[in-house]
Amino acid sequence: MNAAGVRHILDCIGAMFPDAHCELRHSNAFELTIAVLLSAQCTDATVNKVTEDLFQKYKTPEDYLAVPLEELEQDIRRIGLFRSKAKHIQNLCRILIEQYDGEVPREHAELVKLPGVGRKTANVVVSNAFGVPAIAVDTHVERVSKRLGLAGWNDSVLEVEKKLMKRVPKEEWTITHHRLIFFGRYHCKAQNPQCEICPLLDVCREGKKRMKKSPVRKDREK
Repeated sequence: MNAAGVRHILDCIGAMFPDAHCELRHSNAFELTIAVLLSAQCTDATVNKVTEDLFQKYKTPEDYLAVPLEELEQDIRRIGLFRSKAKHIQNLCRILIEQYDGEVPREHAELVKLPGVGRKTANVVVSNAFGVPAIAVDTHVERVSKRLGLAGWNDSVLEVEKKLMKRVPKEEWTITHHRLIFFGRYHCKAQNPQCEICPLLDVCREGKKRMKKSPVRKDREK
């Protein structure tokens, strides 16, 4: 895809979702790190419901270590994989206290060393908490990028990230990340994408296939 094609995509999703943003509620880098850790294989809406009470009870890394693991597990039990995530949170907090004076590190290389923090989580934290341009590839970003031809069908998550970083201007990395998520979450959904009203249908490989198949399905229904 050439630069004009990429620009067309960025402008379209920008017009659709000009105010896209991180939907995980947080007030600082520490809360964001906890929220993103909890969001793995879980919706942002569910995480926000849990953290509404969680962030009232736990303010600092020390707070998370002041309770038994079982108590923390119960506090996040509505989250998928809550037992392993509770363990990650306590281990993460212990490392923050012992190695980083209780503060979340600003460097991506340091963040990925923390328990439960992968490349995607680190990208979300550095971009939203510290203003460092980054593109975090979650399931929505990956799906949309492949459908629109910004990445290959067989590309790994890391390959998708690298291609987006190469094609999207650096100063637009963070906002593009948010807009791709909104586009995938509210428009180009996994099961029922809104292809018939999509302004990017002309460049979408998946959409063109779906629109060709749709009349057939209607005929069968008759």
